[in-house]
Amino acid sequence: MRFFKYWLAMFFMVNAAVVTAKEAAPSFDARLSQYDYPYPVQMFAVTSQRQSLEMAYMHLPGKPDKPTVLLLHGKNFAADYWQKTAALLQQKGYGVLMPDQIGFGKSSKPAHYQFSFEALAANTRALTDKLGLEHLIVMGHSMGGMLASRYALSYPNQVEQLVLVNPVGLEDYLQYVEYKDPAFFYDSELNKTIEGVIAYQKKNYYDGKWSEAYEALTTIHKGWINGPDWPQVAWNNALTYDLIFTGAVVNEFNNISVPTHLIIGTRDTTGPGRGWKKPGVTRVLGQYDKLGKQAAETIPHATLHEIDDVGHMPQFEAFDRYQTILDKIF
Repeated sequence: MRFFKYWLAMFFMVNAAVVTAKEAAPSFDARLSQYDYPYPVQMFAVTSQRQSLEMAYMHLPGKPDKPTVLLLHGKNFAADYWQKTAALLQQKGYGVLMPDQIGFGKSSKPAHYQFSFEALAANTRALTDKLGLEHLIVMGHSMGGMLASRYALSYPNQVEQLVLVNPVGLEDYLQYVEYKDPAFFYDSELNKTIEGVIAYQKKNYYDGKWSEAYEALTTIHKGWINGPDWPQVAWNNALTYDLIFTGAVVNEFNNISVPTHLIIGTRDTTGPGRGWKKPGVTRVLGQYDKLGKQAAETIPHATLHEIDDVGHMPQFEAFDRYQTILDKIF
């Protein structure tokens, strides 16, 4: 009887702890209604592909004689993670525009959308036209680097400079890996756990290290996974993988006509698709210590800024060194 009472007490304690943990975990809807961004968020109505959509954005006006810096987020993030960079740029007098692309952050999550960098660039161009922004410095990180490159190729007369922070797409992945249907990525997304997200970022972004600042970058993931609209968000996450594999802007790097700065953490090994290479392919994907140099040699008017022993997130892992580079660019 004594053992039974002990077992019963432990059972209720463990289950109470589980319930408390679940209650403490954030829960966000598809549009992050319950999640605050660091600056006021506005919505831009976009009519695209026979749909009425909304594009969320934050806009910090700058001095009249300064261009606006358009900050384009990566695939695993939303516009809010640019906060520290935006504050630095605004202190220098620059305007800052931080949109959530369709399918990301607080923007619409359509059930059906033909995602391409050309489409996202056109949506973003429409936003800058609405705000009357004629002169831009376009800066993108990770997947946002691919979008920034496409934007500079599509609208060179509007872009004064291009800044790429550890962009993916420095190699044409489909030359080396098999194409996967979005359903493949949807299944993977549905099975995602926050423990898996943290483990991936800890290993691939931060060389096994972790901190409160890194943990904060997973808050949106936690809320979505724990929220009521996770299948909808997961489907958009799956659809947007297609961009990275089919939007090989690296093949047009030689056509980029604006001055370009590459900020490269050389420890980065991000290599989408390395788990499903084509038969016989031996190429090692994601060697940023080599890819940054190759990109700088291919892009006319390019300057390479390498940050040694830093991975995919230099703006978080080594902000001081990252800021030193920004001070040279801006």
